[in-house]
Amino acid sequence: MKIALSIAPPYGEASDSGSAAEPRGCPPSMDEPVNDHTGPDDLPRLPFDRRDPLDVPAAYRALQADEPVARVRTATGDVAWLVSGYEEARQAFADRRLGRSAPDPDRAARISNSVILGGPIGDIETEKTQHERMRRLLTPAFSARRMAALAPHVQELVDGLLDRMAEGPRPADLRQVLSLPLPVLVICELLGVPYGDREHFRALAETMTDLTDRERSAAALTELGEYTRKIIGAKRENPAGDVFSDLATMDAPDEEIATLAAGLLFAGHETTVNRIDYGVLLLLANPGQRDALIADPSLVNTAVEEILRVAAPGNHGMPRYAHEDVTVGGVTIRRGEAVVISTTAANRDARVFADPDRFDVSRDTDDPHLAFGYAARYCIGASLARIELRAVFGTLFQRFPTLALAVPAEELVTRENSLTGGFEGIPVTW
Repeated sequence: MKIALSIAPPYGEASDSGSAAEPRGCPPSMDEPVNDHTGPDDLPRLPFDRRDPLDVPAAYRALQADEPVARVRTATGDVAWLVSGYEEARQAFADRRLGRSAPDPDRAARISNSVILGGPIGDIETEKTQHERMRRLLTPAFSARRMAALAPHVQELVDGLLDRMAEGPRPADLRQVLSLPLPVLVICELLGVPYGDREHFRALAETMTDLTDRERSAAALTELGEYTRKIIGAKRENPAGDVFSDLATMDAPDEEIATLAAGLLFAGHETTVNRIDYGVLLLLANPGQRDALIADPSLVNTAVEEILRVAAPGNHGMPRYAHEDVTVGGVTIRRGEAVVISTTAANRDARVFADPDRFDVSRDTDDPHLAFGYAARYCIGASLARIELRAVFGTLFQRFPTLALAVPAEELVTRENSLTGGFEGIPVTW
């Protein structure tokens, strides 16, 4: 079975949000191929280089100031529009004419070699309807009220993992003792996936994010779909109070249900793992902010929002395709053209966030970060991620106030060939 997996924030109803401003882009003519290798040779090339994994590439600064919607070359050599500005990113997220499917997928520009976020996914005629149906089904399962009820249990899981960490050897790999097992435990319980299968689906998830071997990562994606389809079949015979049991009642083809289930299993833990790692590194790199959080645990909510804003584990952006001509930030994007929304850049936009590169656990702003998308494309799992992150950062440094990296920060190994980025390990001591 071949499946197409989308881990972007789910779609729903959104109003068109074109601008009345005069378009200032210089797009190709309507007769020019959508998959364009013929643009100017001096276009900026994605992904941009960065010296520090805790920062965003400096190239975004010039673009945000002069061209928050700019033509770039993607990692595959195609031409796309990069949206790096905050307001422009919100506009792109909210516009229903920008989707994950493309009018002509065979000719559409590719963003990367990823099988997940590298190119168009789905069918332009059915995308909106399918995602609206998905949101109706899943919203109750991921509601803020249900997640709040889950919070005490998540806290118990965090406490148990930290107990084992305290009793174990030093140094410890924080990724293996906390960052990875917590989201996996939580998503397994919520979805109804056997925790004993974690090594299997984690290996598939790791392979799926590989940017170097598309055939291998595509095979892993297919295998994850087969795995979730078997679980959905078992839930039909023996339903339980979990999300996969809810999916088993869905009136849709098995392949579509398996696709949705695979997406939930993958996205439900993979991104949270990296946010925990990056949050720890940000606090260790800013000891004054770490000490402020230790002294005042009530700062945990704003601290988590600041971690979500500043953390930048990935450097690839969210792909979209214009279903018709669209104007974003005064730039005309033609039907079929590719768009890359960089939330990591938008979250550091100096036009919106004062001193945007400063990590401040007490930062309070009227302009929320875009780590979970925006408007109808806002991630349905945002409440779950916040519950997990608040439990971790409300507890970790209270239990281990002397926590420190066991190696120099520059020796941490980044996952350069992974779509979701992050680190191979976070060795710590205390």
